[in-house]
Amino acid sequence: MQGVLEGALRVLLRAEPPRLTVAGRTDAGVHARGQVAHVDLPEEGAADPLLLRRLNGLLPPDVRVRRTTLAADGFDARFSALARTYRYRVADGPEAVDPLRRDVLTWPRPLDLRALQAASAPMLGEHDFAAFCKRREGASTVRALLGLDWARGDDGLLVLTITADAFCHSMVRSVVGAMLAVGEGRHQPSWPASLLKRSGRATEVAVAAPHGLTLEHVAYPPDAELLSRQAITRGGLRTLPRT
Repeated sequence: MQGVLEGALRVLLRAEPPRLTVAGRTDAGVHARGQVAHVDLPEEGAADPLLLRRLNGLLPPDVRVRRTTLAADGFDARFSALARTYRYRVADGPEAVDPLRRDVLTWPRPLDLRALQAASAPMLGEHDFAAFCKRREGASTVRALLGLDWARGDDGLLVLTITADAFCHSMVRSVVGAMLAVGEGRHQPSWPASLLKRSGRATEVAVAAPHGLTLEHVAYPPDAELLSRQAITRGGLRTLPRT
């Protein structure tokens, strides 16, 4: 998405635009309904009342800008964010499969909702998610998981809603992979949380396919707290408190 938007801005401004900053960088194949981005535009471009219409006219049908606005002082789409919420959708029965939807994983076996819910609660809180992340040199894998819940909708889909202050690379899809193993009875509900004790990637955890995952929402603090939130986010390598 970032490259597509930058390409549209390049055509619109007839110049190389500044680099777009997005709230969450998603893996290839992952969807984003609630993505937020910022970019520094020339004054004449930012003031264009037709900016939204012209921008969408240059974008492919599966990418749309819903709103443009002048950002408050201190706003940074990535570093000012308080939390990001994703949903992962799974069809575990033939009655839930909709061939017109591209954002749902079709699973060949029934999944136990109660087992999925039982596995969720112990994962909440601040932990080192090294077992669920593709480690990057010099980057922390400590994250605060603020919400994790499974529910079955009226359409029969199983939906995981997961919220954290930030996610490391492949974290959500790895958590889903571990949960799916629990849901079909290959592991006990206690298994995903037990992996949090590890200091490295759990190779037995399958990374779920990207197309079932959607970035739904990014939360920000009030304008007066944007700079202080940035300072916290940029505050150096994150570690767990000693016990």
